[in-house]
Amino acid sequence: MNQITAPVISNSEVMPGVYLVWLEAPSIASEAKPGQFVMASCGDDTVLPRPFSIHQSDGGKIALLVRVTGKGTDWLSQQKPGDSLDIFGPLGNDFSLGPDSHNILLVAGGIGVAPLRFLAQEALKQESAVKLLLGASTASQLYPGHLLPGEVELIITTEDGTSGKKGMITGLLPDYIAHADQVFACGPLPMYKTISRMPELKNIPVQVSLEIMMGCGRGICYGCTIKTKKGLQKVCQHGPVFDLDDILWDGDEFLL
Repeated sequence: MNQITAPVISNSEVMPGVYLVWLEAPSIASEAKPGQFVMASCGDDTVLPRPFSIHQSDGGKIALLVRVTGKGTDWLSQQKPGDSLDIFGPLGNDFSLGPDSHNILLVAGGIGVAPLRFLAQEALKQESAVKLLLGASTASQLYPGHLLPGEVELIITTEDGTSGKKGMITGLLPDYIAHADQVFACGPLPMYKTISRMPELKNIPVQVSLEIMMGCGRGICYGCTIKTKKGLQKVCQHGPVFDLDDILWDGDEFLL
């Protein structure tokens, strides 16, 4: 793990309230794997750092996809080239691409595209075919397709039908899993619960990245502990990537 002060290279709003921030971070970029994350300090007015998936890694640079949800992320969204961020990472585990997986299906709910963009990049390097199911509530909340590698096959769904097929992304999923060797997903918890009950996915390995608030990112505070078949595990240390079948859903809550 590296703790560094990373210069901001660029910062642009790619969706309403969502910013793509590129940082100069060679020590982190050289080690980063899809699914891992960094913790970033977000100004003097916030005490705890915030976790962000490594969205891309390229030539000594990393990109973060930042959605403004409060004071810390609002501060981060305003940083400009010449500013710098205190970050540490890469943290957590990574997605596991099987060497014999030739057809990869990615499922992104909203901002869940954050770790999957990096994964798509790596899957293409091993000459896998990559499909991305991208869902959002409305067209303005969709991740811009031009930011994806050109080889990715993009399928869009919006809840209000303003772009792509109308409906929830989970409703579209059964139509695309027949030829998938592996499924990788990131999105809200209700999406995972729905996927976990799909009989069509019974014999297909599914890995998910959990979007859980973390206090420290180092496994010290136990604030992100969840219940799994392997016992209690901390998302920041044992995750954020888990096999979907390993997670124990306890009613509407699986956190301690």
